[in-house]
Amino acid sequence: QVRVVESGGGLVEAGESLRLACAASGGGFVFGINVMGWYRQAAGKERELVADITSSGTTNYADSVKGRFTVSRDNAKNTVYLQMNGVKLEDTAVYTCNVGYLGRDYWGRGTQVTVSS
Repeated sequence: QVRVVESGGGLVEAGESLRLACAASGGGFVFGINVMGWYRQAAGKERELVADITSSGTTNYADSVKGRFTVSRDNAKNTVYLQMNGVKLEDTAVYTCNVGYLGRDYWGRGTQVTVSS
């Protein structure tokens, strides 16, 4: 019932910036969305949490992205963003959005981010 769609991925040069967006829809969200987060999976590696944000605005970041990435949300639009500054080659991965609502987790299909040198 709940759909999660990511956007904003693409090819970006190392050191530059990119902003991802994730919009949740279809659930009505009468009771509010809980945590919204970003995960990523690079080729040959396990999926890892990049950053997440609670409904009240509390954020959490992986050590590898602290100081470079910023997660934010627009509750009115049921959307979470990931501002990626100073990207590195190792940031190349499929970035997937996770939305928590009424005790369930919903996942998007992901958006590819490729960092070039």
